[in-house]
Amino acid sequence: MAVEPLILVTVSRTTGSVPREVGAWMAVAPDGIQGTVGGGHLEFDATARARAALAGGELAEEVRYPLGPSLGQCCGGVVWLRFERVAAGEDLADRLPWPPLRPLALFGAGHVGDAIGHIARDLPLALHWIDSRDNQFPEKPPERGWRQEVCDPPADAVGDLAPGSAVLIMSHNHAEDFDIVAACLKRQRERGDLAFIGMIGSRTKWASFRQRLAARGFSEAEQARVVCPIGVPGVAGKQPAVIAVAVLAQILALPASV
Repeated sequence: MAVEPLILVTVSRTTGSVPREVGAWMAVAPDGIQGTVGGGHLEFDATARARAALAGGELAEEVRYPLGPSLGQCCGGVVWLRFERVAAGEDLADRLPWPPLRPLALFGAGHVGDAIGHIARDLPLALHWIDSRDNQFPEKPPERGWRQEVCDPPADAVGDLAPGSAVLIMSHNHAEDFDIVAACLKRQRERGDLAFIGMIGSRTKWASFRQRLAARGFSEAEQARVVCPIGVPGVAGKQPAVIAVAVLAQILALPASV
């Protein structure tokens, strides 16, 4: 909610090499800024224009910024910024050009799951977070693209996941993990609409699961859809936040479609 007048600055067009994409935004108040359109002198000038307008000056609807030597930025492209007034009391969220969100299903709200949930707030992800235990989730989740569900057994939630979901499995119980993996593979067999199935754990854990999945009738090709261990290669730390960064980087690198 905008409790004071703001100027909403949005990247409306671009050509060439630029620091931010179309739709990137920042909200400028007299004494604060939320968001960013790329930093540097581009943002410095845009902020100055916005604050001059807040102080009673005129406001250009759109300004063209060549990112060359004259602006002190060597990107080489061109950015067009749109400037809009947001009245005091108006809900800023209704005016924002929200990016599309990738559906992410997270099974488990332990230490690593909590770290992933914390970081995911600032990423273009629609998080569906599932745990079999009560009182595991944040008290004040984001309003957009966020769902928290207590489901026991958690594998029952697999059928309701959004099509195209990337799935991360890291419950507090290996038996739960196995049932979730089996439910995901069954859904893949029937619908083939999950973008990624990843499970936290060692290669030893996955080898044990593979034997049990084979006994359930899942083929080698079906089992190959599961990634375990998870996270981008080369990140060796085991602190929850380190694992979370490695895993979310892996999710963000996925293709846009299944």
